[in-house]
Amino acid sequence: MRLDVIFRVTVKVMVPFILVFALYVQFHGDFGPGGGFQAGVVAAGMVILYAIIFGLEAAQRIVPPVVVETMIPAGVLIFAGVGAINMLQGVNYLEYSLLGPDAPHGQEYGILLVEFGVLVTVAGTMTTIFYTFAGRGRG
Repeated sequence: MRLDVIFRVTVKVMVPFILVFALYVQFHGDFGPGGGFQAGVVAAGMVILYAIIFGLEAAQRIVPPVVVETMIPAGVLIFAGVGAINMLQGVNYLEYSLLGPDAPHGQEYGILLVEFGVLVTVAGTMTTIFYTFAGRGRG
């Protein structure tokens, strides 16, 4: 792939925009289509595209497997932690109303935190699946 200069330059230019689009999908999810799952898939797709063009080893230098594998339980802990904070405050598991100065702000903060946990888990899971399948057969 050393002669694929056009692909390499295009991907290097596109990667930051793909990440910004993933964040847009994440933060726009409570107002329209999108959210943590879709943003996680877009973010993982960015890493997968980079690996396809530059090779698996290059992608693993940028996003090491240890980081990716840590993202999976970290996202679950974020999701569960938001619910645990609510329960400690005496409300239902994912009620969110006490997370902000008033109920509407608490709902918004809670949804953003939960969706961020989903983004982290989904991006980590999808990237781990790709790393596993792309790396099989390599000594």
